Amino acid sequence: MSALRVAIAQVDSTVGDFTGNADRIRSVVTDAVSGGAELILCPHMALTGYPLGDLARSAAFQAQAEATLALLARELPPHATVVLGTLGGDEEGRPFPKAVVVRDGAVVQHPRPAAGPGNDAIGQVITVQGYRFGVASGMDLTGDAGSSLDGAGLDGLLLLYASPFEIGHRAARDRLRRACAGQLRVPLFAANLVGGQDDLVFDGDSCATDRDGAVVVRAPAFREHVLLVDFDGEVRAAEPGYTEPPEPDPVGDIYEAVTLGLRDYARKNGFQRAILGLSGGIDSAVVAVIACDAIGAENVTAISMPSAYSSQHSRDDAAALADATGLDYRVQPIRSLVDAVQAELALRGVAEENLQARLRGLVLMAISNSEGGLVLAPGNKSELAVGYSTIYGDAVGGYAPIRDVLKTMVWQLANWRNAQARERGEPEPIPQNTITKPASAELRPDQQDSDTLPEYDVLDALLHGYLGERRSAAELVSAGFDRHTVQRVIRLIAGAEWKRRQYPLGPRVTSWALDRDFHVPVTSAWQEQID
Repeated sequence: MSALRVAIAQVDSTVGDFTGNADRIRSVVTDAVSGGAELILCPHMALTGYPLGDLARSAAFQAQAEATLALLARELPPHATVVLGTLGGDEEGRPFPKAVVVRDGAVVQHPRPAAGPGNDAIGQVITVQGYRFGVASGMDLTGDAGSSLDGAGLDGLLLLYASPFEIGHRAARDRLRRACAGQLRVPLFAANLVGGQDDLVFDGDSCATDRDGAVVVRAPAFREHVLLVDFDGEVRAAEPGYTEPPEPDPVGDIYEAVTLGLRDYARKNGFQRAILGLSGGIDSAVVAVIACDAIGAENVTAISMPSAYSSQHSRDDAAALADATGLDYRVQPIRSLVDAVQAELALRGVAEENLQARLRGLVLMAISNSEGGLVLAPGNKSELAVGYSTIYGDAVGGYAPIRDVLKTMVWQLANWRNAQARERGEPEPIPQNTITKPASAELRPDQQDSDTLPEYDVLDALLHGYLGERRSAAELVSAGFDRHTVQRVIRLIAGAEWKRRQYPLGPRVTSWALDRDFHVPVTSAWQEQID
């Protein structure tokens, strides 16, 4: 048999945008065919977007998926075989994901849901130019789903993924593919979604492997791409000048993930502009630069809102960042607003501090209401875990780009982004003083975060141990953490649940995102004790 050219298309789909998703699929298929591809593989649920939640149960949604598929099939280039993921419904309206095969203007294979565990990964077999391929559609091929696939008589396996990014996931996927190929003894062709969808970021990582599961060709991460592969029983790169994407850089990958998450959240929800408070501190600085990279500095408005306690160096740092990036920078002092409220309420202590944060939130939301734009909350994972934020103050906004990023990683992101600028011969966007100075909310004279919290390297290690590794308080103390610090941090975590539930959504980039992997009752008398 002659060699078959396969195109693996990682596309950025939007939930419910049937017209837009069909246009993207049509475009990549047309480009792939012009590049000589005869078999084109698109990701899991590429036509509908993913995840669907309860939209999948909607009879109208299911009907639109079927109608769009029929129309798309007629519009795709003839003679090419296209495998793509979409949504089906059985006779009783129960939804199921499916992989369909389109050829010569029609859906030529249209699987029904299988019974039992792992039914979204039960394969069908297609033949293209004499080669027989199994087809598996689903999040992964673990457990029953993986063992249900039989490689006998197959020349390869087509995998349709919708696997979101998190740190370390690429290595986990590679292990999974090696295990699957080792079981089936055939090469694998894997197409994954790319792009942001609510609080998920799909990173692509589409690839083709040899029969041992070793990756032969891999698509670049965090962007749409059509990967061309020649197949004659063995897998070879078909792209001219193909080079293997670099090994994952955890810091760079997090930066790329949160940037893509913000870009797609804004684009898919119709926001052309972003608005944020720019204090001169590390969190707002990193969020501002992420926003500039995501949607363009010309579309980012950053507001400096100094109060009586704002230091001159912080105001200078904010101005320097604005100058380096070119974003729209405005100064709106809040001292007169604070004085007006204080004349009526005479607040003291924490209430006075929180008043400043809440008036800043009011300013940001007022500008958003007046001019349009998505308000960005700058809070990081460390602060969110222990409640170190002001509800209706710095917690206002529609999206929180670094809500799943620990404070120590925020500093690493700043250094990474500055290093990227130096390599490109550009000015560093984040002032060094912002990176090196002690963290402070500047809500009272000489305030520092360490007045209230443990040093961030200690706090983040505790959070990772307690929340990420699910270690008990006693285990943390045995590992060398101070008993009093452990008890205090655990108490803060439990007491901040009500704040976390009200915080804006943001991209998940770790395996222990607070809004997904850690929930405790808001009303609870339980406190873990250390014997």
